[in-house]
Amino acid sequence: MLPIVDKPLIQYAVEEAIDAGVTKLIFITGATKRAIADHFDSDAELERALKRSGKDKILEQIQHIVPKGVTCIYIRQGEPLGLGHAVLCARPAVGDEPFYVHLADDLIDGEPPCLSQMAAEYERHGGSIVAVEPVPKENTSSYGIVAVDPARDNQLLEIVEKPAPEQAPSNLGVVGRYLLDSAIFDKLENIGEGAGGEIQLTDGIAQLLKEQPVHAYAFKGERYDCGSKIGYLKATVAYGLNHRDIGDDFREHLKTLVC
Repeated sequence: MLPIVDKPLIQYAVEEAIDAGVTKLIFITGATKRAIADHFDSDAELERALKRSGKDKILEQIQHIVPKGVTCIYIRQGEPLGLGHAVLCARPAVGDEPFYVHLADDLIDGEPPCLSQMAAEYERHGGSIVAVEPVPKENTSSYGIVAVDPARDNQLLEIVEKPAPEQAPSNLGVVGRYLLDSAIFDKLENIGEGAGGEIQLTDGIAQLLKEQPVHAYAFKGERYDCGSKIGYLKATVAYGLNHRDIGDDFREHLKTLVC
């Protein structure tokens, strides 16, 4: 729910998903966290107050947080047992269809948006897809790292969860966008605990690629790791500079701060 300029990260995530054609949004949340559901819920009293005050622009914005025809489903993850477990929680709502996994902390400024790029890649060759980018070798222990076969559309040969630099199969790190076949659910149900005592999505993908193609996709765009302080600040500055209402004023202000 951290804001980047005038929208929370989760709103950017939803807009990216809708741009990629998603009509069913599934939110996996902690047992005590209601802020996300509250954000996407309607507030008739607030809307009436804005209308009475003549704040039509703000009213229009909040009425289009989720467009008509898009549904929101909220599922509680009872315990923080890892990303793989969070994905597994969504199984009853997803069913047997391919689905996206979107981690809102990874904000990606791409044109078209990253999930739309991955949708086009899926149409080209099918299979599951993970978004990747090169990471510094010394930081491989913070990512799932993949080895790929460039001759086969960057099909995964291996994926390893947070390897030490000397054990990493490459410097290609998986970031917060996935397009997965529903067969991943069976893998996640059976792999058991991985690193940190959690059910790791990386381990499920490692099992999946033994049976069907999984491709790495080097997206076009700039990624901001908003789970880190410096990444969050970089995103705020970048999106502030590009904002249609405040960008020019913000740019002039920054000039006064740069020696």
